[in-house]
Amino acid sequence: MAAGLVGSAPRFWPKRPRADSEQFMPVPMTRRVPLWQSRAATDLGQGQLQMADMRRRDFMQAIGGVAAWPLAANAQQAPRAARLGYFAPAFNPDLQQALLGALRGFGYVEGQNLAIEYRFMLGQSKSYDELAAELARLALDAIVVVGTPPALAAKRQTTNIPIIMAPAADPLRTGLVTSLSRPGGNVTGVSLYGSEIARKRMEVFKEAVVGIQRIAVLANADNPLHRHLWDDLQPVGPALGLQFRLFVAPSLDELPAVFSDMKTDGFDALTLLTDAQFFSARRQISSLAAMHRLPAMYESRDSVDDGGLISYGASIPDLTRRAAAFVVKVVNGAKPADLPIEQPTKFELVINLKTAKALGLEVPTMLLARADEVIE
Repeated sequence: MAAGLVGSAPRFWPKRPRADSEQFMPVPMTRRVPLWQSRAATDLGQGQLQMADMRRRDFMQAIGGVAAWPLAANAQQAPRAARLGYFAPAFNPDLQQALLGALRGFGYVEGQNLAIEYRFMLGQSKSYDELAAELARLALDAIVVVGTPPALAAKRQTTNIPIIMAPAADPLRTGLVTSLSRPGGNVTGVSLYGSEIARKRMEVFKEAVVGIQRIAVLANADNPLHRHLWDDLQPVGPALGLQFRLFVAPSLDELPAVFSDMKTDGFDALTLLTDAQFFSARRQISSLAAMHRLPAMYESRDSVDDGGLISYGASIPDLTRRAAAFVVKVVNGAKPADLPIEQPTKFELVINLKTAKALGLEVPTMLLARADEVIE
């Protein structure tokens, strides 16, 4: 599915021409007599005269300053019109609205001074590169990308249009940037996390679900980042006494069959490698996990809000909102190469007790006390 929404540029009303009666008429010139040369000078001392003249000048300056206020306010309230591309693996209204809401805070409103060309991979017969090429041919101020595959495709298709990650995981390892502090190309924005979170997430998972040993790891065949994330996860297993096996989903349509294989092969828990398509299908994934009675660890609290058991990670909608500041900067002339990549600074632990009870699990009290939120 591909759609394009084009907004109109800001409208400026022309000045109304004056009626004939309002035109300036010639005024006979009269000679203005300074106060100290008038008859009033005989009644006022020289100091009083100077003070009166100073007060007049102060008054006129104040009037001029007040008159300038509306002009300054209009300059602040009228950012220049922008045209963006928005490229994601799947349509996700939560992330889209998070970005649009943050842009509104900067004065950019879709359909007024903001036009957006949308491209979504899910349901398309075209490849990521073909969709990215469509956007690269347009006159865009920036392309906002969600996830690694759109980001890599956009970078392959353009070196001129700024690309804003909103977010994408581990851009350094995937080659999107050469440095987090100075990206050095046309890509900047917000990253999801690095490799260090893999062990912490599994430590929390093992503590939450006592006795788990065999964990199925769900990956997306279309996500090139997943081979790196799988490499990060494998050493964690022996250290924590856990066994992992990779289950690759060729498409979202294949998820029911993949979950059946997990249960048939005797796995007692599930975790997901970060992926924008999985995020868009989180309700389906949570439902399949509950159907097969598989406790699951997720990357984002959004999945737990939709029925998942537990999550440990950054808020993806919050990272999306942070990306809006990058959009505004590049629209106003900043170079992506000079804008440091932002990384998550807060990781949330969220537990769904309703799901735990449905699975027959008793979550340790100490872990519940450490959770940022417990859904009951």
